[in-house]
Amino acid sequence: MKNTFGQSVAVTLFGESHGAEIGAVIDGMAPGILVDEDFIRHQLTLRRPAGKISTARVESDPFRIVSGVFEGRTTGTPICILIPNSNTKSGDYTRGLPRPGHADYTALCKYHGYEDYRGGGHFSGRITAPLVAAGAIAISALREKGIYIGTHMASVGRVKDRSFGADLNADIDLLADLNFPVLDADAADRMREEIEAAARDGDSVGGTLETVVTGMPAGVGEPWFDTVESILSHALFAIPAIKGVAFGDGFEMAQMRGSEANDALTTDGNTVTTKTNHNGGINGGITNGMPLCFTCAVKPTPSIFKAQDTVDTETMQNATLELKGRHDPAIIHRARVVVDSMTALVLCDLLAQRFGTDYLSSK
Repeated sequence: MKNTFGQSVAVTLFGESHGAEIGAVIDGMAPGILVDEDFIRHQLTLRRPAGKISTARVESDPFRIVSGVFEGRTTGTPICILIPNSNTKSGDYTRGLPRPGHADYTALCKYHGYEDYRGGGHFSGRITAPLVAAGAIAISALREKGIYIGTHMASVGRVKDRSFGADLNADIDLLADLNFPVLDADAADRMREEIEAAARDGDSVGGTLETVVTGMPAGVGEPWFDTVESILSHALFAIPAIKGVAFGDGFEMAQMRGSEANDALTTDGNTVTTKTNHNGGINGGITNGMPLCFTCAVKPTPSIFKAQDTVDTETMQNATLELKGRHDPAIIHRARVVVDSMTALVLCDLLAQRFGTDYLSSK
């Protein structure tokens, strides 16, 4: 199983939802990067469930950095982060009745029944906690280079937020401390209502996340098989529940003419920019210096409290499943920081490949 992603800067994830600990290893991060443990805690807080729109399983995530950091800065050697699991209820899960929409059946096919099925095991969204901790270090490194990442919930169900405004960094700052990352307060209230309505029905709801990255230099990425779009998509699709990724205007470009979709070039005598950004800051798989823009589709949480058809894989008889336990009626608000974290790790890797492994070093 492939649990490592990246070339120059690589991240490995390990652990299971109800195992003793989960964790991440970052290899290839430049030496000298400031590691702010308070910022890591803050980022983990953004992923943590809160209130009746989230699961009742709340972990405090008292992470430990056991290697690769000395006197508050990266050493250049592998960074290992461990997070314990404590608030588990393994009795809520049953072997042999795969949950529709989950990886239970496909895990059985791949691992022949030896997989840890409790809480989804290694496939659980719980494994995104160490990804967020690792991503916090990458986000800090990028900020030192003037590169900023922000994501908001563009839609939840049928409710839409406003798009990013002209001052992208102001919107990124606004989102940084929001547990419910929405740019328009009225839309936030209606989104909460949408999630709560699904919860009352024993159901769930999905939505879309819109991400922007400012400050990325032009010339990063490769043509054909290692384009910025393909590398980012590869990583983003690893996040549980992400079922679609579109860059710039995405599928809307299929309805445009070339005169509408092309981004005209302009200069102030020193810097080349584009007058529009329909292509999301990428041409030919390579960054053009404009903000990176992409949207992720997040499916409804597959754990719902309605009776569903399944198969008893031990008797090979049709069966009905009614879930117990603690589940999110929506995960999109918690997925936002996971998308930011994954994006940061990918960009660190791409930048290190383009400019060298010490590019992100603070010295």
